[in-house]
Amino acid sequence: MFKWEKLGKVFDPRDINTESWMQEFAQSPSALVFDKHVRVYFCTRPAPSPDGQYLSFLSYIDLDRSNLLKIVNVCKAPILSLGALGTFDEFGTNPAFVIRNQDEVRIYYGGWTRCESVRFNAAIGLAVSYNNGDSFVRLGDGPVLSYSPDEPFLLGSPRVRQFGSKWYMWYVAGKVWLQTEGNPAEPIYKIRMATSDDGIEWIKYGKDLLESKLGEQECQACPDVIYRDGKYHMFFSYRDSHNYKSKAGGYRIGYAFSTDMIHWQRRDELAGMSVSESGWDSEMVNYPHVFVLDDETYMLYQGNEMGRTGFGLAKLDSTQNWGGQ
Repeated sequence: MFKWEKLGKVFDPRDINTESWMQEFAQSPSALVFDKHVRVYFCTRPAPSPDGQYLSFLSYIDLDRSNLLKIVNVCKAPILSLGALGTFDEFGTNPAFVIRNQDEVRIYYGGWTRCESVRFNAAIGLAVSYNNGDSFVRLGDGPVLSYSPDEPFLLGSPRVRQFGSKWYMWYVAGKVWLQTEGNPAEPIYKIRMATSDDGIEWIKYGKDLLESKLGEQECQACPDVIYRDGKYHMFFSYRDSHNYKSKAGGYRIGYAFSTDMIHWQRRDELAGMSVSESGWDSEMVNYPHVFVLDDETYMLYQGNEMGRTGFGLAKLDSTQNWGGQ
């Protein structure tokens, strides 16, 4: 089993005096390491409109590299504007993942559009920064990964890595909208993969990667993959489709490993990250992102109410044997 030490909550916009665009949620944290600080990108929201509708914006905070629980800078304005009228990301950008590519920084994100019969739909967009990640511009008005005959709706939760000369994207694809009496329809989505030579033009693998432990109505999200000791290791989120805003059905962090990124063995009991007995992450832990800093391995993750309570940090035991999982 992986041995993670929880270091505590890092950021919650409700704990500081922020502008009106950053009132609630700090979701989908993703780290970029600099010489003196670690920048954590995340998705945040202003207060909902009178009819309960949310927008979601991309933001960041900078952490002291020598003390990752110390915030040294908070973003003053959204780093990417919302999409234009009628575009796939007109109403929000969430979740997101950041990665360097030579002299640019890329951010891959799920773009929201509102619907009538269901609450929303989503596709995956790409924005690029040429000023070291301070602000971003879209590659174009359309997504880089969108609906297709076998993936008809709801693509999101992109996590992107480069192994060798190849780009890999793990994302989720909607399977069905589940209609329940008296409640809005809820989507069921599973983890899939696409590959690319340049990180822009993607080829979908076209199959679900993980078995479902909670049955066919299990939702899987935000898979982050790293390579250690001859294996690919995936940390991801999973939840039930019912009561998922409570502790009983809420998100947990799962784990799987593979030698080829196609065939995965799911071993959630080895993940080593569960809910706390009390506090901000006592009902759910989710949307993990694993990164390395000064030879130490860390995990950023969001807590209760799917990130409304902010995100925290955990550190892996330095004696961890990755190959033994």
